[in-house]
Amino acid sequence: QNQGKTVNEICREHGISQPTFYKWKSKYGGMEAHQLAQLKELEKQLSRYKKIVAELTLENVVLKDVIEKKL
Repeated sequence: QNQGKTVNEICREHGISQPTFYKWKSKYGGMEAHQLAQLKELEKQLSRYKKIVAELTLENVVLKDVIEKKL
């Protein structure tokens, strides 16, 4: 008997490739709901921190340019 949808069907429904499906399955397959929520929150925080680092790096470059022009 059929035990549910095939990987092909799932991928087609969600517009993803089979390699993406298996990558996600290996990454998230053993996790429980609270772990997934925690991971998403950490990824969100990391994204914010990366943005802050990029902004500060740009600011640092601008300040260095200003200092060099004054010397």
